[in-house]
Amino acid sequence: EKAKLLRSQPAQIVEPKGLLYVQQREFAVTTPKDGSVSLLGSDDATTCHIVVLRHTGSGATCLTHCDGSDTEAEVSLIMSSVKSFSNATGDGRLEVHLVGGFNDDRQLSQKLTNQLLRAFDLQPDDVHLATFCVTELNDREEKDIHFPIIYGIAVNVKTAEIFPATFPEKGPDEDLRSAHVLTGATLTNIYDAKMEQLHIGPYFWRPFPHVDFWLEQDDKQILQNLSTSPLAEPPHFVSHIRSTLTFLKEHPFPSRSLFPDRKPRIYQKNEEGLWEQVCSGKI
Repeated sequence: EKAKLLRSQPAQIVEPKGLLYVQQREFAVTTPKDGSVSLLGSDDATTCHIVVLRHTGSGATCLTHCDGSDTEAEVSLIMSSVKSFSNATGDGRLEVHLVGGFNDDRQLSQKLTNQLLRAFDLQPDDVHLATFCVTELNDREEKDIHFPIIYGIAVNVKTAEIFPATFPEKGPDEDLRSAHVLTGATLTNIYDAKMEQLHIGPYFWRPFPHVDFWLEQDDKQILQNLSTSPLAEPPHFVSHIRSTLTFLKEHPFPSRSLFPDRKPRIYQKNEEGLWEQVCSGKI
C-alpha cells in the first residue's frame, strides 16, 4: 500500500536551497536540529536502491545510494552512523525505507533488494521496514521494456516525509564525486552534521584505463558498456559519464592537481541556503 502511494506521487523538483544531494556510494546523516540542511536526496537510480534509515526518537536520518558493491559493510556503516546520533536509552525505533530498482533483465535489482533485506536482518538491532518500493514494486513496462517508476527521492529531515524527487543541481563537485565512484570508491560519508559542513575528499585514484578510448566512443557504446541497465537510464546518463571521464582525463593524479595538501574540500551553506567553499586557511 505504501509503495502504491509513493508511486502515485509525481516527482517534485527539489531546488538546491537547504538540500544535501547524495551521489552513488555516498551517505549523509543529520538530525532535525541541523540549521543548514533540511532535505537529503538522491536520484538517477536504475538498478541501484536509495536507502533512508531514520531513528524516530532522535530524528537522526541517513540517506544513501547503494549499488550492491558491498551491501553488508554499507548497512553496518549507516546503522552505526544513525545510532551515533541517537540516545540508546531514549524512545523511538529504527525505521528503514527502501526505494528503487525495477525488473531489469540481469536481475541486478532483485539481487540488491535481497542483499539489503538480509543485511538489515543480520543487524543486532531491531529495524522496522517502513517503505518497500523496490524492484517489482517500482516497475513499469512500456513496449516490453521495463523501467523504474521512481528514479529518485528526497527525505525532509524535519518532518520525516519521503517523496519522489528530481534535482537540477547535484553539486558541489559533481564530477569529482562521480570520478571517485567510477574509480572504485567504497561507501563514503560526505557530511559532518555537528559542524554542518560537506567534506569532499581527499580522493586518490590511478589514471583511468583507456580513458581516451571511452571518450572517442559514440553515445550508444557508452550506454551499452558503462550502464547496468542501458534501456532504462535517464536521458542525461551519457553526458554525465562523458563529463566524468573528461574530468578523469584532466586529473590523472588527483594528489597533485586536486588534493596537494591532502585535505578535503569543505563546503557550508551560505545565507541563501547554497553550498559555498570554505577557505582552507580558516580551518
